[in-house]
Amino acid sequence: MLQLTGLTAGYDGGTVLHGLDLAVPAGSVHAVVGHNGAGKSTLVHTVAGLLRPGAGSVRVGGTEVAGRAAHHVARAGVGLVPQGRRVFAGLTVEEHLRLAHRPPPAGRAGRPWTPGRVLELLPRLAERRTNRGADLSGGEQQMLALARALLGTPRVLLLDEPTEGLAPVLVRQIHELIGTLADDGIAVLLVSPSPALAASCAADVTVLTSGRVTARLDGDAVRADPSGLHDALALAPARAPSGAR
Repeated sequence: MLQLTGLTAGYDGGTVLHGLDLAVPAGSVHAVVGHNGAGKSTLVHTVAGLLRPGAGSVRVGGTEVAGRAAHHVARAGVGLVPQGRRVFAGLTVEEHLRLAHRPPPAGRAGRPWTPGRVLELLPRLAERRTNRGADLSGGEQQMLALARALLGTPRVLLLDEPTEGLAPVLVRQIHELIGTLADDGIAVLLVSPSPALAASCAADVTVLTSGRVTARLDGDAVRADPSGLHDALALAPARAPSGAR
């Protein structure tokens, strides 16, 4: 569903991603892990259309979207849950959902996401539907950011460090939700500095080091023996070149 080939991107004339190849089939979770500054968020921003690539291909369901504006990428079926949640402080949960809801294009397969369906999946948001974004806890804001992305009925879901700053019980809930969404047929690209998160739910794990792939691991193998993933991260430099994100 998501196919990246030779993807190169960066900021202010500098290169952060160096010829990245990566594939995420429909109905699976692909985790990209690496130290802070390895280029994980740059990867997400480039796929989502927030950053124009210098070279390479980004295909969603066979359609080329590299270099297209973010709203065109979203219409092609890419949903983004950004790092830091970025909910609107003054809008209620209901208002967020109404603004985000976008019927899928004609012919898009699968059951569309509606505000009602999202609230069934995330019942805590239903309880807080009249509360403003600023009144929600960090975990509730993360759920709202996820709900907002789902309301575009994405075929590909980008999760940028979705458990950052959350309590362990909420981290477990996010893990379960990721699996539920993959079971629904969504291709999930998860980026995280946490090997534990990657090992818990991913079918495939890619280690990113200074914008380059330095290891590709099978998720089942990582769950059976996480030492290979930890060894790959241990070999990576803890600090990336200036400009990487």
